[in-house]
Amino acid sequence: TYSVVSGDYLSKIATEHNVKGGWQKLYQDNRKVVGEDPGLIFPGMKLTLGGKASGDAASTGAGAGAGAALPSKVPSVPSSVVEKSAPAKSAPAKVSTGTGAKTSAPAGQSNSSGYAHPVPGNHTTGYRASGSNWSSGSHTGIDFPVFTGTSVKAITSGTVVTAGWGGAYGNQVVVKHADGHYSQYGHLSSISVSAGQAVSTGQQVGLSGATGNATGPHLHFEVRTGPAYGSDIDPIAYLASHGIYV
Repeated sequence: TYSVVSGDYLSKIATEHNVKGGWQKLYQDNRKVVGEDPGLIFPGMKLTLGGKASGDAASTGAGAGAGAALPSKVPSVPSSVVEKSAPAKSAPAKVSTGTGAKTSAPAGQSNSSGYAHPVPGNHTTGYRASGSNWSSGSHTGIDFPVFTGTSVKAITSGTVVTAGWGGAYGNQVVVKHADGHYSQYGHLSSISVSAGQAVSTGQQVGLSGATGNATGPHLHFEVRTGPAYGSDIDPIAYLASHGIYV
């Protein structure tokens, strides 16, 4: 039996303890404890290494999946990925446009299509970057290296469906847009909106930070076809289709 500690994620535990079958087998054996989302593991959870767990939660009160005892402002339906982000710079990224590079509206400022950058600058860790740090084997979004406290903007108008703690994502906001897609903003230091609230293009949804499984301050950004982890699409292509280049 292994007791989860702060900063753990399934692929890390599986690697450190030589679990045959990797994080997938570890998750399968402990699904009654972890629940439906492999990213929702919390300090104190008891995981079995090589056999199916009974489903008993740790003394911290972490139950199976959503609804477990978490820090304040826990959303009713948290959604996360088992992510240990690539080391993020503490300063904003330098924007290099190069010869003939496309440009778009500054962060928070709507372009003619009604879309905006979520934060200033360009992304670093790209979509589907591979690595053992992610349970799926690849990055489900893109990362923007920005100072803690940088204003994070809604990329276009919509309705907030999640605003609160999201496991490995830390403080997160998920917004549903008119075209049926969802945008997600993770690792926030604070949240400026609440579930059910309508937001406009460029409206602040929170401040960037390093909450959850993050090694430094940055914004983790995703575009999805549904509100939950696992429905991600290429956010770079999505933004570019609306005149936003990151």
